[in-house]
Amino acid sequence: MTRKILVTGTAGFIGFHIAKYLISRGDEVVGLDNINDYYDINLKFARIKETGINKENVEWNKIAQSTKYPNYKFIRLNLEDREDIMQLFRKEKFDKVVHLAAQAGVRYSIDNPFAYINSNLVGFVNINEACRHNNIKHFVFASSSSVYGNNTKMPLSTSDNVDHPISLYAATKKSNELIAYTYSHLYNLATTGLRFFTVYGPWARPDMALSLFTKAILNNKPINVFNHGNMFRDFTYIDDIVEGVIRVLDNPPKNNNISASSKSHTAKYKIYNIGNSSPVKLIDFIKEIEKALHKKAKINMMEMQAGDVEKTYADITELINDFDYKPNTSIEFGIKKFVEWYKSFYFVK
Repeated sequence: MTRKILVTGTAGFIGFHIAKYLISRGDEVVGLDNINDYYDINLKFARIKETGINKENVEWNKIAQSTKYPNYKFIRLNLEDREDIMQLFRKEKFDKVVHLAAQAGVRYSIDNPFAYINSNLVGFVNINEACRHNNIKHFVFASSSSVYGNNTKMPLSTSDNVDHPISLYAATKKSNELIAYTYSHLYNLATTGLRFFTVYGPWARPDMALSLFTKAILNNKPINVFNHGNMFRDFTYIDDIVEGVIRVLDNPPKNNNISASSKSHTAKYKIYNIGNSSPVKLIDFIKEIEKALHKKAKINMMEMQAGDVEKTYADITELINDFDYKPNTSIEFGIKKFVEWYKSFYFVK
């Protein structure tokens, strides 16, 4: 059965891949993004061009039809434009929503707090309001492993305390989970939140470690390695992320009893970790990049940065149990595929 799905953030890394998958399996998809300049907009326009949306056809608050896929359209909108968001929902009559658009970046949030308030809080409420007024059957949204803050118990579990975020970005993602639970509880909105763990792969953001390291090594520039390389990340390849998101999207949660302060609450609401559940040391990650590039890195060892955490490691037991989720892409394969894309995209010999 064909479904009509809104995917926000489709000029972004994960949203682009999710939209492509849904389009390829025959769903009717509308992509939404504001194409802001947090990083190079040429990469964002290149992503949407892959889905048949040409730059010259992109206008604010205007639907653009894909030239490649009859079942795909795109609209440029800000999440904080409440009336325009509402109008889009009323017009398009979506069945489900995958909400991935947000102001990203931990370090950027330290200097640019209002970008996060507008997009991640005001915009998030606008999307929830539109969902509750338009009979959305499943609302799936992106949370983040950053909500765990400096938790030291590993692996990180959704039952762990997340009351101590160490960046504004993390605080907005924790707020999203609370807001989404409230909407689910009050308005019977089936809702699933996904705490993403360090996603990488082709078309990745240029401000992420893999892109920064690859660019620097190719250009014989030194790379900054924080905490003297004693960082562990649960690097998760994009194809494994897409598989997990789609399995979740296709299976809205039933009523869950959530224990809080000894009272039982019922809501169609669930939070999952989505990661590889196999943390890799940053230095080993860099070695794989060197191997794929056939080139050694020049390394500057640095102290830990504000807002960063030493280790991420996802407990994905619930995702495995509920959806038979099996991330199986090796770091070696994933980095090789990224480097192939990077060289092709940036015309590196």
